[in-house]
Amino acid sequence: MKEFLVGLLFLGAAALFIGMVVLLYPLLLVMAFTLRIVLFVSLLILLIWGVGKLIIFVWEKVLK
Repeated sequence: MKEFLVGLLFLGAAALFIGMVVLLYPLLLVMAFTLRIVLFVSLLILLIWGVGKLIIFVWEKVLK
């Protein structure tokens, strides 16, 4: 009888976790999309900063 209850408890826990994954899937998609946008914008800002730094460095070398 103990084995039956342990198996039933395990199946109930597995069903609960599967249900949570199904319900959280749209949230995970939105978070992944948001993370992609944040990374893209961060890399774009870093690239713009690097170009500005390079221009200032070259400009200083040209003036000396």
